[in-house]
Amino acid sequence: MEIRYKDKRLERALIAVNAIAATVVVASFVLLFGFDQPLLPAWILYTVQVILLCVFVTEKMVRLFNSVSRIEFWRANWFEIPLLLALVIAVLGAGRRYSPDGKEAAIVRHFAVGVYLVVQVVSKLCRTSVNLAASGKNPTQTLIASFLVLIISGAGLLMLPKASAPEKPGLSFVDALFTATSATCVTGLIVKDTGQDFSEMGQVVILTLIQLGGLGIVVFGAVFALLLGQALSLREEAAMQDLLSASTLSRIGNMIAFIFVGTIVIEAIGAVSLFHMWAGDVQHRWFCSVFHSISAFCNAGFSLFSSSFVEYSRSWQVYGVVCPLIILGGLGFSVLYDLANITADRAKRLCKKCFSRQYRFAMQAPKRMRLQTKIVLTVSVSLVILGTLAILLFERYAAGPSASPGGSIAERAAGALFQSITARTAGFNTVNISAMSASSRFILILLMFVGGSPGSTAGGIKTVTLAVVVITAVAALRKRREVEMFRRSVRIVVVGRAVTVTLLFVAVLFAGTLVLSVTENSRLFTMSEIMFEAASALGTVGLTTGITPLLTTAGKLTIIAMMLIGRLGPLTLLAALTFNLKPAKYNYPDEAIMVG
Repeated sequence: MEIRYKDKRLERALIAVNAIAATVVVASFVLLFGFDQPLLPAWILYTVQVILLCVFVTEKMVRLFNSVSRIEFWRANWFEIPLLLALVIAVLGAGRRYSPDGKEAAIVRHFAVGVYLVVQVVSKLCRTSVNLAASGKNPTQTLIASFLVLIISGAGLLMLPKASAPEKPGLSFVDALFTATSATCVTGLIVKDTGQDFSEMGQVVILTLIQLGGLGIVVFGAVFALLLGQALSLREEAAMQDLLSASTLSRIGNMIAFIFVGTIVIEAIGAVSLFHMWAGDVQHRWFCSVFHSISAFCNAGFSLFSSSFVEYSRSWQVYGVVCPLIILGGLGFSVLYDLANITADRAKRLCKKCFSRQYRFAMQAPKRMRLQTKIVLTVSVSLVILGTLAILLFERYAAGPSASPGGSIAERAAGALFQSITARTAGFNTVNISAMSASSRFILILLMFVGGSPGSTAGGIKTVTLAVVVITAVAALRKRREVEMFRRSVRIVVVGRAVTVTLLFVAVLFAGTLVLSVTENSRLFTMSEIMFEAASALGTVGLTTGITPLLTTAGKLTIIAMMLIGRLGPLTLLAALTFNLKPAKYNYPDEAIMVG
């Protein structure tokens, strides 16, 4: 909702004050909790936070009187009243419940003030990201900028002494940048052990980067705005339509709400289902469950265990919980939204058919599955089955003579199934990747290159792109003028985009492999290992043969660039660079040429 103000100059001054105040809030929290001991006396930092609270309250009052419509202002900022009431109740109630001068009362007051400041800063940042996306400029540039800001901020937090485990040296800038990029781009490649080298604070920072990177910070901002009851303007809805690739503006609000609610529900169910998989106290088990549930659904591949899920390869939760989380996260929110609508429609029709006689004779046509959903489901199932069979075959007949049998047939089949699923950008593993045959690793490279589906947390060229390219070749062989799938024609623009994405991914993969072969020349890595690492980074997968921590600084920077390109997509970067180019309004005469 766009609020109109009387004095534009005053509004610009308030925006500047908000930016400065938000920066000071972040700095105060870093100084308080980022070091073993606060760099400044705690009472000074708490006093600064109280002053900042007064600044935010004053800013809201000034904006209220400066707004053209106060009703419009309160509709957009209704949450301020209950938030302030909760703050007052917490501050006053702490003195009554505990001794007014006691330590417990002070902790409650500081916590209440901190929560208020965090909500203020988060709401302003999220709203700003949505406003920038709707500013009339290229929305993809806002998306790229948001990822860069998130990565740099995450790297700064991971470099804090409190983010590293006790008795562990702090991270260098390159290692922190690598970890933050891997988490934000939901890749999973690591140069430091997540469970051993990071404290709980560092692990929480990584988990936050995974969640924000998986959803996309701009989408998260829209979600936060909708949760606070702030309706999106027409321009903001148009920007979100571009970022979400939604077909109509009318679906934007429902789509964003579905993304948020669906993510929370799926991750919560996954966390509860994983709870009994771990050993240790209740708090540790819950943290492991939440961490791996979010990491699996966002296809991040980060694990709190050095060997990923190798030690849990016989646990049913790995195949019954983690695999479905990876698949659901890789299908794409638009496909999940379509499947949810179809399921709800079928359930509604069944209920009406059972309990309403009139409805039996006035049946309406059921909702049909969209072409996008059909393609995604068909290609996803095909890749899982073919990948599983190929890995089983090559591990049986192409493995070296020293390779171990790998257990019973059921265990080998389960391992092949898991690796076929996780290679679609999840990054977990139940077997040692370096011990797999060269043929199996090549199959994994192909799966990593394809990746997940459009609109998902996964990377790669996407399943729909693969389907369009393959069907285009089939149409040429059948001498068909149009590309057809499921009795529907595919637009020539979509075909061109699919071919462009595939060629760009191939070019980036070969270029990255070439650069790594130069930077890692002294490390004696094989070309197979280097190409596997490059494909894993570009596909935002996270599988590795074990060479990631051994990379040179130049090699790490190369992988960082490939992870970012893989998460955003080469076509997104190209669109951001060529946004202002206008299409030509003329055509040249055609002439026949020979190909093939």
